[in-house]
Amino acid sequence: MLAGVLSAGCAFFMWGVFPLYLKTLKTIPPLEILSHRVFWSFIMLALILTLRHQWGWITSIKKNPRITAAFIASASMLAINWMVYIWSINHDRIVDASLGYFIAPLFNVLFGVMLGERLRLWQWISVGLAATGVAWLTISAGQLPWIGLTLAFTFGLYGLLRKTASLGALEGLTLETLVMLPLSALFLLLPESGSPHAFINTGINTSLLLIAAGPVTAIPLLLFAYGARRIPLSLVGILQYIGPTIQLLLGIYLYNEAFSSTKLIGYGLIWCALGLYSIESLWQAWRHSAR
Repeated sequence: MLAGVLSAGCAFFMWGVFPLYLKTLKTIPPLEILSHRVFWSFIMLALILTLRHQWGWITSIKKNPRITAAFIASASMLAINWMVYIWSINHDRIVDASLGYFIAPLFNVLFGVMLGERLRLWQWISVGLAATGVAWLTISAGQLPWIGLTLAFTFGLYGLLRKTASLGALEGLTLETLVMLPLSALFLLLPESGSPHAFINTGINTSLLLIAAGPVTAIPLLLFAYGARRIPLSLVGILQYIGPTIQLLLGIYLYNEAFSSTKLIGYGLIWCALGLYSIESLWQAWRHSAR
């Protein structure tokens, strides 16, 4: 249990401070950062699989094209999520990005309803509070909080697709980066792609930072996969708020992004929804364990 909590907690902490890394690459276009993230993540994951002699899953993919189709879908959601997140961080929208990961758990609830799951009363109240918060942010700003909603939707749908996938975390992420690799490589290599090719046209420090995209992406995912197998899902649900909380604090206090009292009301409603949802989930988990 302790190892699981520490591993998952470290993963969410690393995701929380991820904007600090992306800010060092602010001068590089988001699409180029995304391409490097895909490329170096695949290199690192492939190296790990090779060292562990863990390539047997390739055979199952060849025998079942549905697996490949499912991971093409999850890779698409992951690519959109990464792209929007990178763009938002490097356009001084960290606070807006944090909203996506605050409301992502409630999107998971909605996806569950779409699949036929029945919600309890307090879960419906939580969803209603969160919807009210999003509506308030929309009305007060005069536009939908599209960054947060896009991140929440793609992350929630990605989680749903991965939940039904037949590959483990390491193998699945490797396949997803492999699916994205051809387009990423074309963007980085073709001279007419529009990429400034920062890896070769800037200093060694920038090149090393781009290579670091591999471990920066893969390590927290592997820590999360290790921890999530060892602790209850209800506890994972509580720990996952570490990431967006750190992002929100970084946006407000380190990068001086605006956080008005109007926005605080909307976020407050969403935080109340998350608190209610978490307490209700823990209560239900305790009741089941006490039987």
